[in-house]
Amino acid sequence: MSLRNAQTASSSSPPPNTTFSPEYKFDIFLSFRGADTRTNFTDHLYKALVRKGFRTFIDAAKLEKGEIIDQNLLQAIEESRFFIIIFSENYANSESCLNELVKIMECTARGGKAFPIFYHVDPSEVEKQSGKYGEAFADHENEANLEREQIQKWRTALTEASKLAGYHIHYQ
Repeated sequence: MSLRNAQTASSSSPPPNTTFSPEYKFDIFLSFRGADTRTNFTDHLYKALVRKGFRTFIDAAKLEKGEIIDQNLLQAIEESRFFIIIFSENYANSESCLNELVKIMECTARGGKAFPIFYHVDPSEVEKQSGKYGEAFADHENEANLEREQIQKWRTALTEASKLAGYHIHYQ
């Protein structure tokens, strides 16, 4: 694991069973592709955050291709102060993940803070939508029901998020 664009951060964490930011319903919102990371990374991260006393939102639903993000999920994003975005190999294949990301980046423009984790994916692939991310966008562009404007929103959100300070996790 390597630190990418590291910024100094306090190593202290809130005491257990306390809230970090009372004006928000959730301290942290986790955005991830369930099929890639739910059982081997995200669940462990979620449990660790909860143990430290962070009110953390994790989507327990498994959306299928073509399903629309539930309004409750968008509301949970709005009600969160911090966002951990776990970019994985197939994150860009999911329209739901990409729509979540657009909403998250809208929230960061209003003061929310996002922190990306590049899990088994090179940050430059996310930024430039190359490699697996490029393949995913080629597929999205061939889908008749998707508007070019929506695809451009996804591209912009990925580029913006990829430039944020975060972690690159790559096991060899």
